[in-house]
Amino acid sequence: MRLIGVDTPETVHPQKPVEYFGKEASEFTRRMVEGKEVCLKFDWQQRDKYKRLLAYVYLLDGTFLNAEIIKQGYGFAYTRYPFKYLEEFRRYEREAREEKKGLWRE
Repeated sequence: MRLIGVDTPETVHPQKPVEYFGKEASEFTRRMVEGKEVCLKFDWQQRDKYKRLLAYVYLLDGTFLNAEIIKQGYGFAYTRYPFKYLEEFRRYEREAREEKKGLWRE
């Protein structure tokens, strides 16, 4: 599965090394969802060219995981393809950069 609108540093790519802040991003995401029920919502496309499910992930408490990863500085807004929350995700990334969160720490 792939989270719509989110790009995090690589940790498992077979031809790339683990990227800066990749382990932290993976751990943050795991902690957010491990052992919890989630609700998946879809946009205009349900699968990508690799047949991965494309989804927005919501925790039952209302937390929007895709957005939270970007807000906390664990990932980038992935803007290569259009999606429903594109402008919001760009703003979240800009704010995380300005606040020096996660990836943007000095």
